[in-house]
Amino acid sequence: MNYQDTLKYLYESVPMFQQVGSQAYKEGLQNTLALDKYFGHPHTQFRTIHIAGTNGKGSCSHTLAAILQEAGYKVGLYTSPHLIDFRERIRINGASVPEEYVIDFVEKHRFFFEPLYPSFFELTTAMAFRYFADEKVDVAIIEVGLGGRLDCTNIITPDLSIVTNISFDHMQFLGDTLAKIASEKAGIIKKGIPVVIGETTPETKPVFINKAQETGAPIIFAEEEQKVRSCQPSVSGSGIIYDTEEYPQLQGELGGYYQIKNTNTLLSALKQLNKLNYHIDEQAVRNGFANVSKLTGLMGRWQKLQDSPTLICDTGHNVAGISHIVQQLQQQNYNRLHIVMGMVNDKDIRGVLKLLPQKAIYYFTKASVKRALPEAELQNLAQEFGLEGTTYATVRDAVEAAQKKSLPEDFIFVGGSSFIVADLLASRDALNFH
Repeated sequence: MNYQDTLKYLYESVPMFQQVGSQAYKEGLQNTLALDKYFGHPHTQFRTIHIAGTNGKGSCSHTLAAILQEAGYKVGLYTSPHLIDFRERIRINGASVPEEYVIDFVEKHRFFFEPLYPSFFELTTAMAFRYFADEKVDVAIIEVGLGGRLDCTNIITPDLSIVTNISFDHMQFLGDTLAKIASEKAGIIKKGIPVVIGETTPETKPVFINKAQETGAPIIFAEEEQKVRSCQPSVSGSGIIYDTEEYPQLQGELGGYYQIKNTNTLLSALKQLNKLNYHIDEQAVRNGFANVSKLTGLMGRWQKLQDSPTLICDTGHNVAGISHIVQQLQQQNYNRLHIVMGMVNDKDIRGVLKLLPQKAIYYFTKASVKRALPEAELQNLAQEFGLEGTTYATVRDAVEAAQKKSLPEDFIFVGGSSFIVADLLASRDALNFH
């Protein structure tokens, strides 16, 4: 098999959450433990940092990886979902796992895993851990796939656990209250392992405190440490400059407002890592924050693809994520606002639509995944909230229409789902960005 054949085999023979949603979710760790044993417990061969949370875990994972790379570590990074190519999920010092490794892994080991019928994520996690061990990374940043307690990444014993925040998402698996969701995500808190909690609510904080007490885990609340004293947009307008005690005028490359909370979480985490004998100097922190995308390949976080008109995309896809985006849109200067919008069918679609500005021209579309909500359905639901616009069969069609209808002083936002952003970035060469 070549690389494309291997991907086709993976996508079609193991259930993939990205494509089919809940049918791909396998509760329990039996398959994970069987795979781990077969591959020789690779996760025990390198240090790990475990990151969970409803929003922000991707940005935090990539930024932390960038900082540790700059501090001289060989850093594995395991995240999901991918936007353009499967190999984005598994990186070392920013470089994606080679195509040959993916092909060989499947060819050599399919005789073992086929009878298990693992999920796509179970198999990908086993591949990542084996690859990091083969390449002898110093430390791997492991992002939780879904939840925490029963997530197949939860077999690791990390140096540090981080939970960014808790809001409503994946409620069909994690529970219908913030406390229940927090309880699932608190499942990554381990005996004696320090945990940094980014944000809490009155409902979630007791859950974390109880779990930390049960496990004897030192718990640090980043919002109480409040490392970020103030911040302002950078001169270029695409990043943020943070005023912090340890790092005055810290330049962050990532520009979304939600990055302020992520940065506060990360600064608390860095303090803990230094206590754990990681050697992270100030220059590494500054370089990591300033060059996350280049160092790790991060995409789709308030990412600017075009000027005149400005075109920004963002992977925010639930009520909490979209509320930050809407707040940020209100701060932009433009003549008219154009929003290219699509969602998947298992999200709180009405909750998101309720937040969106009525004073915008909408381009309703759907991503090229089976879970995508048909664009006409999205348009009908949007009309209930006074959002008016036209439907387009593909993201590329929708973006091209927005570009044609926009004046140079207009603003185009593309989002609603990671998969909308993925389709946009995959069409990047065909679209006329300038």
